[in-house]
Amino acid sequence: MRMRRSLGVAMLVTGMLAAAAPARADITGFLGLAGGPSVRGARGLALGVGLIIVGVEFEYSEIVEDVESGAPRLRTGMVNGLVQTPIPIAGAQFYATAGGGVYTEELGSLSETHVGVNFGGGVKWKLVGPLRLRFDYRLIRLAGSPIAADVVHRFYVGANIKF
Repeated sequence: MRMRRSLGVAMLVTGMLAAAAPARADITGFLGLAGGPSVRGARGLALGVGLIIVGVEFEYSEIVEDVESGAPRLRTGMVNGLVQTPIPIAGAQFYATAGGGVYTEELGSLSETHVGVNFGGGVKWKLVGPLRLRFDYRLIRLAGSPIAADVVHRFYVGANIKF
């Protein structure tokens, strides 16, 4: 009896593992614009890993300095949770994201390093093979004593490769 139960549990666990969705990963290189207090260029890199609906993403971003308008250079390193549509709709996979991490602002001799949070969303649009076009919006809230603004809005377009 005990042997039968152990065999049944082993078969159940094996079946569950065989039916589990494989983890997928993607990488995005992006260029964009950010506002707060002025509109400036942004660039960065994101690496994501996920199952069908949920995932996690690690992102580095840099927003360039605009000395004339008093807008500091902003570098962020964030870890984000991601919830996405399980199946692309007409080639588009929509997602929402939220997370947090560390930021550093620099403007001339002024500097601030602290934590920040972000939330936003976007779409990954299939082009050909594993190549997708990614559109993303983020609202980034900076804690501590930010140099210029405690909220930064960022929009980017990126090349995304799924593997």
